Amino acid sequence: MLDVHRLTVLRSVVENGSLQGAATRLGFTPSAISQHIAALQRETGMPLVERHGRGIRPTEAGLLLTEHTRRIQDEIARAETALADLRAGKSQRLTIRYFATAGAVLVPPVVSRLGVLHPEVRVALRWGKGLSDSELADAEIMVLDETVRVPAGLRVLHLLDDPFVAVLPPEHPLAAQEVIELGQLRSERWVDNEWPSTRCRETMLKACGAAGFSPDFAVEAHDYAAAAGFVAAGLGVTLIPRLALAVVPTASVVCRPVIEPVPTRAIAVVVKAGTESQPPLSTLLGLLRHEAEKHG
Repeated sequence: MLDVHRLTVLRSVVENGSLQGAATRLGFTPSAISQHIAALQRETGMPLVERHGRGIRPTEAGLLLTEHTRRIQDEIARAETALADLRAGKSQRLTIRYFATAGAVLVPPVVSRLGVLHPEVRVALRWGKGLSDSELADAEIMVLDETVRVPAGLRVLHLLDDPFVAVLPPEHPLAAQEVIELGQLRSERWVDNEWPSTRCRETMLKACGAAGFSPDFAVEAHDYAAAAGFVAAGLGVTLIPRLALAVVPTASVVCRPVIEPVPTRAIAVVVKAGTESQPPLSTLLGLLRHEAEKHG
């Protein structure tokens, strides 16, 4: 395991460009700095710095470790601040990133209840559709499929499987059926409901492909509510995730379960590994699971 103290020394050497500069900054002797760098190079099995003129510059491995050291030290600083705030009884901050449907259906009641259970917690809500290497929220509520790469150090907690339903004009011949086979919609004009393409749209297209056809999109819409409006006007049919129906106007359309196959999106929450048992995040996760069960 890499020694954090030696990583700190490496970062100082790289940022100062010399052993002497790092020694002055850290309050060590140049000899001590040199010994730390030599020990770190033995640990990694790679040269981390090299002579350059009168100074020192990092190798590719040295640059890589220096960048990771910055992140490690930032995390340590945040942890120390959080502990100090907790010790002093100050408020904590919890950042939640969500996608549109989750923000409309799952998140509001959960955050409201969290405020009652943890009034000391300040919740920051951010909209987004994927993991960000530069800014990871405490809880990332997102749609996951086989194309999503979850970086090491993160844990995926499944919330629910959300099947798509067929949305039809009331006078449509298939509206009389209780369940619709997806292949029955192959000759229909379709209303696209997520453009540009998203994971949800790709799930819909993949299911249609499995049923032996590609949708003929006559209308391009950018959200489920607009798509439902076009369907109500008789301009086509569409598929909408069942969870979204809680906030999409459906009085003027007919919604039916779809089979063979059943297009389904998986909704999960992604957290940093090891944080899921720490309050108030553990409370948030419990509330999310409870709310998801209502819609599962």
